[in-house]
Amino acid sequence: MKAVILCGGLGTRLREETEFRPKPMVPIGERPILWHIMKLFSHAGVQDFVLCLGYRGNSIKEYFLNYEAMNNDFTICLGTQQAIRFENAHKEQDFRVTLADTGPATMTGGRIRRVRKYVPDETFLVTYGDGLANVPIQRLIEFHKSHGKTATITVVRPTSRFGLVDLGARSQVRSFTEKPQADTWINAGFMVFEPAIFDLLEGDSTVLEREPLETLSKAGELMAYQHDGFFQAMDTYREFQLLNEMWESGNAPWKIWD
Repeated sequence: MKAVILCGGLGTRLREETEFRPKPMVPIGERPILWHIMKLFSHAGVQDFVLCLGYRGNSIKEYFLNYEAMNNDFTICLGTQQAIRFENAHKEQDFRVTLADTGPATMTGGRIRRVRKYVPDETFLVTYGDGLANVPIQRLIEFHKSHGKTATITVVRPTSRFGLVDLGARSQVRSFTEKPQADTWINAGFMVFEPAIFDLLEGDSTVLEREPLETLSKAGELMAYQHDGFFQAMDTYREFQLLNEMWESGNAPWKIWD
């Protein structure tokens, strides 16, 4: 099964880090967040990736073109018979990565539509290039196969940005809860689609999260995999700092690989 990763957005709310690179290349530790997402899929046996490039997509191409040299020791022979011998093997030996230009301003649904030729007539995964989680990918796939519908999205309960205050008479605080978990669910990405999804993706302006998913919902063809574990999007500089603090402290819940 292939994993399609949406890597083309502008990342305007993280302008401190995305002025000169796309958000999927913003580092968590010494690796781009995109690498962390791919390692999560790889842990579940999914090692065939299609990256939907847009804003500053060439930097993602350069990262993978130089991957062997930057992640291995190597010996290089200079001169007219130049040759390179890599001395060791990184742990991403079996990754297959398709890098597809999907346009600088294309919407999420349009980006998926543009890579249809790379996922022909097969079930495939889709997620965003800026969100980390410890979603059990194999269980997600099994859940999708069990219900037989067109699409599955992974949903999580978000944590409130603010403390919750319950007031009584005369403005007396009856209870205070610091950043509680909400009762509602939100889409965290980590989606599974059948090829029928392409019938709902009409052009570059199609926003996946609007008409396509709304149409599937009304038709009873959209299911939700409820994830009670870790999820954190990297939309702001504070969230960038938070994820890096987790990684540097050795307490990164999304790191489920060896």
